[in-house]
Amino acid sequence: MTSHPVMSGFPPAPGGQVTLANWRTPPFSRWAFQHVREILPTAEIAHDPGGARALPEAPVDLGGLRVDGMGLDAFLAATDTDGIVVLRDGRIVLERYANGMAARTPHILMSVSKSMLGILAGILVARGVLDLDEDATRLVPEIARGPWRGARLRHLLDMRAGILFDENYLATSGAIIRYRKAQGWNPPDPGEAPTDLRGFFATLDEADGPHGGRFHYVSPNTDLLGWIIERATGERYADLASRLLWRPMGAEQPAFITVDRLGAPRCAGGFCATTRDLARVGLLLAEGGRRDGHQVVPSGWIDSVEREGDEAAWNGGDFAGYYRGMRMHYRCKWYVLKDGAPMLFGMGVNGQNLFVDREAGIVIAKFSSHEAAMDEARIALTMRGVAALRAELSRR
Repeated sequence: MTSHPVMSGFPPAPGGQVTLANWRTPPFSRWAFQHVREILPTAEIAHDPGGARALPEAPVDLGGLRVDGMGLDAFLAATDTDGIVVLRDGRIVLERYANGMAARTPHILMSVSKSMLGILAGILVARGVLDLDEDATRLVPEIARGPWRGARLRHLLDMRAGILFDENYLATSGAIIRYRKAQGWNPPDPGEAPTDLRGFFATLDEADGPHGGRFHYVSPNTDLLGWIIERATGERYADLASRLLWRPMGAEQPAFITVDRLGAPRCAGGFCATTRDLARVGLLLAEGGRRDGHQVVPSGWIDSVEREGDEAAWNGGDFAGYYRGMRMHYRCKWYVLKDGAPMLFGMGVNGQNLFVDREAGIVIAKFSSHEAAMDEARIALTMRGVAALRAELSRR
């Protein structure tokens, strides 16, 4: 831990500087998650300045809310909240910021970025651009000799491709470190040749099971889908996200996504946006994919996410232990909690979340800066807090 204030002064003291080598580690991460464009190359996801969707404010008194005996403020602090926006029927009932964040501050979504890709995939399938039963290697023959042979796009979307890859966030060597260097999130070692994301896929050459088996969390599968989408559409991922989602849904601010040294997008984790705009994504889903009479996201895709995941695949998979005692499935890059009224949600390391309760019209967008990538206690506390918010707002 540094004894110097992070990024304070002109220039900051050496011990307080955020760099490519430390930006995802505390205490530097709390600043870095809100200043990604100052650390990494990015591509802008443009919005329509004249078409922003209004979010009327209708604050609700949540003074009586209790989560494990804590009030709202204590809960937000205990889960390292940087920003939270809660909507009920399209109105802001709660909005809070901390750690230097504000309403116009973009924050990294981490793996909620995967959920953004899932939405784009659903739109492209409905338009006939993608076929989820197609072999993933047809559009990207560069990987045809690797373990993806026979994997369908559906397998990549549902994290059920049998690829040997250990998503160990504490690893200091191995494939996950090569992956981080290829995407530009880690610096190369002295004298090491630079790599890139598309070239990285060829270094994964082993399977670890059949395609279509258990839920197996492999982030490179989402980046591979980004490559497939660009090939299928002939369009940059950032431009496609702007045209199909960000502009029509009425984003208030541009978003952006990190890219590698050759411009490949980090679809698995590099999407950055404001808390309000993340909430607008949730609102779009809560309202059946429509905005002002225009179908932005196919309603059938949202229904499929909510209803058609494989609960057995989830139970036998990598993340069930983080959500103990909860009935869940994973579909098209979205988690679905099936206890009571279904709730769709996106989840990213260090505490990034978007929760959507379609039945109650409740959306919760929450950015955080957990010190650990996957903190089981804070994940569980967040889920209990969300349950308390849903229950309290449903009574209103």
